[in-house]
Amino acid sequence: MALGMALMASCSDKKTEDAKQAGPGKPQVKVTVVQSESVPQTETYTATVESDVKNNITPNIAYRIEKILVEVGDRVSQGQCVVQLDESSLTQLKLQIENQKIVANNNKTDFNRIEELYNIGGVSKAEYDNARVSLESQQMQLNVLQTQLNQMSKNTRLYSPISGIVTARNYDNGDMYGGQPILTIEQTNPVKLLVNISESHYKDVKKGQEVDITLDAYPGEEFSGKVTIINPNVDATTHTFPVEITISNKEQKVRPGMFARATINYGNIDHVVIPDEALVKQIGAGDRYVYVLDQAKSTVSYNKVELGKHMNDKYEIISGVNPGDQVVIAGQSRLNNGKEVEVVK
Repeated sequence: MALGMALMASCSDKKTEDAKQAGPGKPQVKVTVVQSESVPQTETYTATVESDVKNNITPNIAYRIEKILVEVGDRVSQGQCVVQLDESSLTQLKLQIENQKIVANNNKTDFNRIEELYNIGGVSKAEYDNARVSLESQQMQLNVLQTQLNQMSKNTRLYSPISGIVTARNYDNGDMYGGQPILTIEQTNPVKLLVNISESHYKDVKKGQEVDITLDAYPGEEFSGKVTIINPNVDATTHTFPVEITISNKEQKVRPGMFARATINYGNIDHVVIPDEALVKQIGAGDRYVYVLDQAKSTVSYNKVELGKHMNDKYEIISGVNPGDQVVIAGQSRLNNGKEVEVVK
């Protein structure tokens, strides 16, 4: 009896040892067939919104600022007077011109009298020439003063050369102008973005090309832009070239300084698309892999893939998987290259 029990125990131990040596059964996996799809080749660039035109309002000479007629945020029209400077020098020059006009009129009267006498032989030619030269000199001086008056008038009343919004004011009434612009006026319709694009896309960017714009200030809202300027030169260091994108801004929602993202579509390409769950990340590296089933051998190969765009719950695959391949989407934790597997539904 004891011998029989000993034999049974021995057989049981052998079965356990054999099971350990045999290891677990084939890993069970789920697979899916992948195909090519037409994938938009888009790139997104970040930039800060800039005004289309920016103008700094400054006088030519250091005057005292009598009055600034606008505030930051005010909308101004082209040709609108925005700054009044001290006019004391202008007033003095106007008085000087008036006095010169009186003198010039007197000289004109004297010349007319001398000219009449000269015509009847009452004065010599030398006297006539001296009177004429004096009159002409007086007129030239008056013209110079008038030019100075025109220049000074332009510098004591400053006008906006553009229609836009006042974005900076650097002085108060009564300050002496000291070199910094009195005002900054920016044209905000349209506005623009400047982005640097890889030289690999130089042939793909076209003037007038549509660009999708999103702004952090308006989550979920999309704005439309167009490529307006393509710089012909490529930076030899960065291998990028600048592109200007213009955004129509009739509603004045987009403001200079806002953070923006510009998405440009360079066309569509047919690439294999796989579900997210098929990707495996190699530990200690940033590489991505996919297990591909060899249906004839019931084994899997560990294929390194180059990723493209992430589209919702799928990835574009540039290389590493072919159309029609069956890729593993569940059960990867027990797999390695060449492992025999059991496919389950």
